[in-house]
Amino acid sequence: MTLSIFLALSIVATLPIFAASANDLLGEKVTLVFDHALPNVPGKSVKGLLVKYGPGGSTPAHTHAASAFVYATVLEGAIRSKVNDNPEQVYHAGENFFEVPGDHHRVSANASDTEPARLLAVFVVDTNEQNLVTNDKE
Repeated sequence: MTLSIFLALSIVATLPIFAASANDLLGEKVTLVFDHALPNVPGKSVKGLLVKYGPGGSTPAHTHAASAFVYATVLEGAIRSKVNDNPEQVYHAGENFFEVPGDHHRVSANASDTEPARLLAVFVVDTNEQNLVTNDKE
């Protein structure tokens, strides 16, 4: 009986993980996780975006707001990244990279076709900036 209850609770507890993974299979999912004005730097805020990639997922080439300094940390899996004309690199969980204002993020993708990946992108940006990412025109 106890084993049955444990198994039932284990299955229910994992359902949201499976549902999120199914949605992420199509590419990437971006969630704003914090947005705080910096009290000692008038007009600037720090904003955090959680980026989840399903297996093989990617983000189109893009730039960030003109005022944005971005510091990204890989939380899970591995991320392929290419900024400006620098060589493409793979960053693993616990590693990080940054982008300065005006950088062109040419590649941002899950390095795996079988496992998910997540990164936290922390922006220092003008407080009134609403558009943090502008995808390249195709």
